[in-house]
Amino acid sequence: MLRHVLLALSLTSLPAMADTRVTLLEFDDLSGWADDDHGFALDVFAGTCGDMDEADWRALCALAKGPAAADPRAFFEHAFRPVLIEDGDPMLFTGYFEPEIRGDRFPSDYYSVPVYGMPDPPATGWPTRREIDEGALEGQGLELAWVHDPLDLFFLQIQGSGRIRLPGGQVLRLGYAGANGYDYSSIGAALVARGEFEPHEVSADVIRSWVRRNPEQRDALLWQNMSYVFFRDIGEVPAELGPLGAMNRSITTLRSIAVDPAHYPLGAPVWIEKAGATPMQRLMVAQDTGSAIKGAQRADIFFGTGREAGRQAGRIRDGGRMVVLLPIQRAYALLPERLASG
Repeated sequence: MLRHVLLALSLTSLPAMADTRVTLLEFDDLSGWADDDHGFALDVFAGTCGDMDEADWRALCALAKGPAAADPRAFFEHAFRPVLIEDGDPMLFTGYFEPEIRGDRFPSDYYSVPVYGMPDPPATGWPTRREIDEGALEGQGLELAWVHDPLDLFFLQIQGSGRIRLPGGQVLRLGYAGANGYDYSSIGAALVARGEFEPHEVSADVIRSWVRRNPEQRDALLWQNMSYVFFRDIGEVPAELGPLGAMNRSITTLRSIAVDPAHYPLGAPVWIEKAGATPMQRLMVAQDTGSAIKGAQRADIFFGTGREAGRQAGRIRDGGRMVVLLPIQRAYALLPERLASG
């Protein structure tokens, strides 16, 4: 019955398929599939699927929250088809997390680096990171908090969310509000290009160590990335839940990933097979995006909140593959012969 319902649904949109190769797989082709916690994955999927607009996803979401949830593995196997999407670039998994840093709501000699909320779009074009650091937004009342280290703010912006621990123990929780429109440029890649490190050596800790040894070069390094992220207060999100992802819902540790929405619908289940020192085979949900996450085989795994999560996330730079689970009719519509026939 479930399969017949899904096949009857019409398609309204597809991921961008230009210059990509699409391969339909079977669930038996997914290494480790039978051993995963499908119930946990279903709970994460159900948490955001209600925000998906297309009719086939809405129908699946209703089923996920009904009797089908009694057998989560059967639900995924009957409702979806695994689809491998490749664009020629090798798979790259990285990790991200929700940082927690110290700061204050008021400036001082120690806490002197502003954390800005989203300004109104300027009439003459957005300022660059350097221009903002040099005062382009001063006097507009946009400061949400103040922190001590520009590098802490920089990494907070890379992660896109975070917590600022204030004097007295209170916590200000920040979520992504927008950016200044410039493309993200990796400062790690800049250090590699200078010959400071090999690509496999670069991590947040390595960059911090380099800046400590070369403090006079800190600003010039950061300004190579003209992109600047603005935040908003998301204190309404319970402390025990993850930060808000691109779907404006809390993401889940080691079950949520950031993907390129040009290739994967936000909210879709995605099977990952991560290689490296800590292999990972599990069903994730594409609930976030990132300025550095581009391509069909590119994903950022959310590792949670705090310093230990940051250490774990910083170690991840691994190959493997990921496979999106799409509603059956939607998956078949991606086959080249179907696309060619209109």
